[in-house]
Amino acid sequence: GGRVDIVFVRHGKTRLNDLGCFIGNTDCSLSEEGLKEAEKVKDFLRGMSFDRVYVSPLKRTVQTANVLGCEYVLDDRLREMNFGIFEGLKYKEIEQKYSDYLRSWNQDYENYTIPEGESLQDVFNRVDNFINDVRNKHKRVLAITHGGVIRCALSLIFSSRAFFYKFKIDSGSVSIVEYDGDYGFIKGIYNSLDL
Repeated sequence: GGRVDIVFVRHGKTRLNDLGCFIGNTDCSLSEEGLKEAEKVKDFLRGMSFDRVYVSPLKRTVQTANVLGCEYVLDDRLREMNFGIFEGLKYKEIEQKYSDYLRSWNQDYENYTIPEGESLQDVFNRVDNFINDVRNKHKRVLAITHGGVIRCALSLIFSSRAFFYKFKIDSGSVSIVEYDGDYGFIKGIYNSLDL
């Protein structure tokens, strides 16, 4: 394969993000601040052209894509992790309601499948699949997605799944990776303050 840039954008802020809830597949809208963050991303990306824009089918990512005003295709592989029975709850609430499940998850967050949800390995698998797919087809791709997905993508640059928690990916941020054949590297991570 040749060289390809994949530009990952995390959607703008939502009200539920502010409340500290676990939101994976819970659909929620961008807040006022989130819409402003999306506008900043639009300015930042101005002048860049993309062969294809891929968007997670959740409402907050679709709204972000609509602010950017580009044509896009929806891709299920870019959905946030499905937190199953933890969806929409704050950590404290999960501790109270599901302490046993939470303990199991904390003991092995990579492999444990949350009831009615996914394991982190499931998310890594679909992100890996997405990256391998697009890097053989395009020169520059935009992916509008979620924090968990972007952390997987950045960890995979190290050919490892161990660095997931080493990345802080703010809402409305832009992370750029480049693949040159099989070799990948991180070109830049730009949080809202940098845009």
